[in-house]
Amino acid sequence: MKHLRNVTIYTDGACLGNPGPGGYGVVLLYGGERKELSGGFRRTTNNRMELMAAIVALETLREKCRVTLYSDSEYLVKAMSQGWAQRWRANNWKRNKREKALNADLWEKLLQLCEYHDVRFQWVKGHARSPENIRCDELALEAARQPDLPVDEVYISECPA
Repeated sequence: MKHLRNVTIYTDGACLGNPGPGGYGVVLLYGGERKELSGGFRRTTNNRMELMAAIVALETLREKCRVTLYSDSEYLVKAMSQGWAQRWRANNWKRNKREKALNADLWEKLLQLCEYHDVRFQWVKGHARSPENIRCDELALEAARQPDLPVDEVYISECPA
């Protein structure tokens, strides 16, 4: 079996209003290399941006890797590490008998990426001494403030204004 590269990823999502313009920020660390990524949408939610950050980060990896992904989003970390997202998928994207799981499109993408990569999700307290988490927050906010952001098509179709 091929040895997997160990990659450390920090992610964050931000929204100016919730919903509102949103952005995500990513810092990837491998060996001595560092890569920063960001992007955003004109009308979305903070939770969607937290998920997008993780998806974009994992999609950037060119080969199967062992990943430690740090996020200050308990929603993201608990849903992945405690199996919530897998249960929602198994229940046809329902949280329980009455409530549908939000952001099913993004959870599906993330679950697929985690079936390929070996990903461990780790919660980090937001804005508290983690320079990489702070940098992700800066990237996410900067992205959310960009003019002419694209439309988050799935969010708009599921939650019209």
